[in-house]
Amino acid sequence: MSALKARLKATWMAGDYGHFARYLEAGAMDFFPALGIGPGTRVLDVACGAGQLALPAARVGAAVTGVDIASNLIDQARARARAEGLAIRFDEGDAEELPYDDAAFDVVFSLIGAMFAPRPERVAAELIRVCRPGGRIVMGNWTPGGFVGQMFKATAKHVPPPPGMPSPVLWGDEATVRERLGGGATDFRVARRMYPLEYPFPPADVVDFFFTYYGPTNRAFAALDAGGQAALRSDLEQLWSEHNRADGGGTAVAAEYLEVAATRA
Repeated sequence: MSALKARLKATWMAGDYGHFARYLEAGAMDFFPALGIGPGTRVLDVACGAGQLALPAARVGAAVTGVDIASNLIDQARARARAEGLAIRFDEGDAEELPYDDAAFDVVFSLIGAMFAPRPERVAAELIRVCRPGGRIVMGNWTPGGFVGQMFKATAKHVPPPPGMPSPVLWGDEATVRERLGGGATDFRVARRMYPLEYPFPPADVVDFFFTYYGPTNRAFAALDAGGQAALRSDLEQLWSEHNRADGGGTAVAAEYLEVAATRA
């Protein structure tokens, strides 16, 4: 497990997720109202990346903490917060072993983040543990059948995931999420949402963008020889092109995710 964790950390530190996530900000702000936070709310952003939701939460007056396994992203998040004069605590840490006291937060959330940890039962237990009774746990997770789920499946044909690691997109299955969180949470509200993936360049360039900046795709591409790289590129370009709804040379794809909100029992 320690070797797997080191590999996963290296994966998320590869590329530049902070730059990559700039094109995800519109979808993140669509998700933001689900958090239901305001001034003084004690908030924990699990797998916070470079702060795309931690910063908006602090802007509305919440007391925000962000945690992520990738130390370079924590550095980026801290720099962004300093530049805006926002008092946010950012910690390097593991979603399976959160470095916080029991019941420390009013809202614990993760958007497209905690779903990638290798032991989901530990993630669920930690999200519950650090949330106060009556507080809220909120997640946004890619679904198995949505566009990103299809992209992961296409990539796994060329670079299989680590053995024994459950698929991250199982967090996007309603029955699975209810089972994982059901031991410590109640009052589930679940909805399927569409996340806008929009780029001002064509699908082939989007694939290159993922290869360059998105850690998991970057590492998958690097693990292949020239022939494998060409095959993976071809499959991903076809997938993006088939789902593209943009005119004028850009790319616009709607990716389904599961929005989950529950109350800590």
